[in-house]
Amino acid sequence: MVDRSVTHEVWSERVRRPDFFIVGAPKSGTTALYEYLKPHPDIFMPEMKDVSFFGSDLQFNMPRINLKKYLAAYEPVRNEKRVGEASVWYLYSKCAAAEIKEFSPSASIIIMLRNPVEMMYAQHSEFLYNCNENISDFARALEAEAERKRGLRIPASAHLVQGLFYRDTARYSEQVARYLDRFGRANVHVIIFDDFKRDTQAVFRETLEFLNVDPDIPLKPRIVNPNKVVRSRRFQEFLASPPRRLIAAYEAITPNTMHGRVHRLLRRLNTRYQQRPPLSPELRRRLQMEFAPEIQRLSDLLGRDLTNWTLDGNRSEG
Repeated sequence: MVDRSVTHEVWSERVRRPDFFIVGAPKSGTTALYEYLKPHPDIFMPEMKDVSFFGSDLQFNMPRINLKKYLAAYEPVRNEKRVGEASVWYLYSKCAAAEIKEFSPSASIIIMLRNPVEMMYAQHSEFLYNCNENISDFARALEAEAERKRGLRIPASAHLVQGLFYRDTARYSEQVARYLDRFGRANVHVIIFDDFKRDTQAVFRETLEFLNVDPDIPLKPRIVNPNKVVRSRRFQEFLASPPRRLIAAYEAITPNTMHGRVHRLLRRLNTRYQQRPPLSPELRRRLQMEFAPEIQRLSDLLGRDLTNWTLDGNRSEG
């Protein structure tokens, strides 16, 4: 559960804690929504996304931040009406919903969902970029899931082995149900990626209305977090897992607001952007058939027919 190393009074009185959370899913528009919400005058979003403070069952191969550091990101909050956080693995986590509820009982939850086949394929590409994955062929990466669950064929540079269980990350119905059960439907806003892509302004306005802030903020939709590949995998592996002493020294001499900026700059310099090749029609169809029952369960849960996700024509880029 939540780290109690800082007293309840500290988080209650000295620093405003987040009161809404963008919890995932991966590659479903969460980065774009975070960027769109950030400049809103009624909303405070911290500099860093995906801090993954909650989700004690997520096994990151890197140091997790403590409560003191987590709350430090919210010290700049002033008079904003809403204070938010965005971490895509909270949806996958079996513990995050309960931990967020304990930390912020009246929190609002935003969930973004994408066609599971498209999401998995995009996530595989992202993992190749950030060195969590070393099997370049998506079909072979899917075939490796069973062995990886036994601890085999894990990349040395992997920072979240659980993310390599691609099919598990795409079983949305169970994940969404955890948040509905904990927070109630009135406090959970579900965004379908297809809608977000088709009419970004309308979905953004609905989200602002859900958060009870001024919805009449102009928005200029833009491409955020496009598909990326690395220029040098060796340098990317260094950035993915730098020496802890180097991190500690850097953070000791820089303010909290600077943490992560140099790292992001170096990653940008080692990045080039290119479109993913199309997923093979045969693999697409096989995965569509495999996920058809899951999509029906999600449709029933949300009261919305999403079975178009099982059709060949339903594809999205990004």
